[in-house]
Amino acid sequence: MARLSGLRKCPEFFSFTVLCAAFSAINVAQAEPLALSGELTNRFSDNTELTSSDETSDAETRVNLTLAHQTDPGECEASTAASVGYGVWYNETYDPQDYASLDFSGDCALARGLSWEVSDYLRDVAQNARASDTPDNRTRKNIFRTGPVYSLMLGDLDQLTFSAKYGNTEFSEPEDRDSERYIGSASWNHIFSQTLSGGLQFSTNRVELDTGAEIDTDVASVLFSKSWRATRFSGSVGVSQLESRVGANSQSSDGVVWDFSLERDINAVTQAFIRASRELTDQTSDFDIRFGEFVFNLRETVAVEVTALDAGISRQFSDASRVSVGVFANRSDYLSTDEVEDKVGISVNYNRTISALLSLQTRARYQYRTFDADGLNDSTYRADIGLLYELTRDLGLNGRIGHTTRTSDLSSNEYQENWISLGLAYQFF
Repeated sequence: MARLSGLRKCPEFFSFTVLCAAFSAINVAQAEPLALSGELTNRFSDNTELTSSDETSDAETRVNLTLAHQTDPGECEASTAASVGYGVWYNETYDPQDYASLDFSGDCALARGLSWEVSDYLRDVAQNARASDTPDNRTRKNIFRTGPVYSLMLGDLDQLTFSAKYGNTEFSEPEDRDSERYIGSASWNHIFSQTLSGGLQFSTNRVELDTGAEIDTDVASVLFSKSWRATRFSGSVGVSQLESRVGANSQSSDGVVWDFSLERDINAVTQAFIRASRELTDQTSDFDIRFGEFVFNLRETVAVEVTALDAGISRQFSDASRVSVGVFANRSDYLSTDEVEDKVGISVNYNRTISALLSLQTRARYQYRTFDADGLNDSTYRADIGLLYELTRDLGLNGRIGHTTRTSDLSSNEYQENWISLGLAYQFF
């Protein structure tokens, strides 16, 4: 299974807490030391509610803790990246906020070829894609999955893999739909050469929403993977059928689905990638976790056809600076209402080490969205610049200033915001 790295609370969801503790106990003898850091940040905004008129200024003070941990290789392995924070607004524009994110994956070998996998992902996500990104428009989404995976080698070149998983998606806001999910899959993979492999996969996915609605999704696809000296290409293409049922009413949709990933090392200091996916799915799935620029509109009906593309290139220069450019595009087609939402954009990041203790970070981003149902379009521009200064080996001071502008066909959706933040970060161990 894929390993996670990087920084992202064990959530208050009981099912995950028990299993998280179990994996920690199993791995305590062979675990690598935790990396734990804390940060105190003050952020002032001249338009805290992101409104087109009667702007409100306020400042938030936030305390944040982050940790990362990955066990040593063994019969049981786990990787955790978590962040938890708490923020208070000086003028009480919003109630005190708690923040959390989590990436956890773990597996244990039970017998030869048989393992048990657990994963949990936690994010703050937008409820209404059309509204501004404020605390009043956010909900916490937790996706938990667990189940056995069995792999059987048929000679040296063929492998069969079977998996069965139970999943649970919960939102912190009661008006958002929670769900239980049952996933089964079977795949065959054949190694054609040292650089080429391919196979077939069949999967079935049943979702039961707490509203009583049910969604069944079946997918049959061809898998492929090819690598060259500096290039790696993998993906799948197939057909999918989705059936949703609400009481006595049902609706069926089908279509071609695919996903692919291409990575290339252009030279020793330049790398590029492109990845894309098209799926028939629902808003309780993990699609928005896998494609971070993609946002489900939780105010629309559940069944949705989603398409997303990300591409980027990064280059390291001899003066210790790095530039990365990314482009993205995605579409949400809500099948019950024929609502279509499109988003395209570009981002540019520039980082440079000015001295042994001082570094510069700049970011710029443009996003264009269209809402087909009412013909509305909007554009959002963001830019900020920051400095990071290392006071000691474990203590750092950072400052950042930024600006955001949104223009829209609907004047009430427009706003401008200027903000500044100062933070103190400490690496505990």
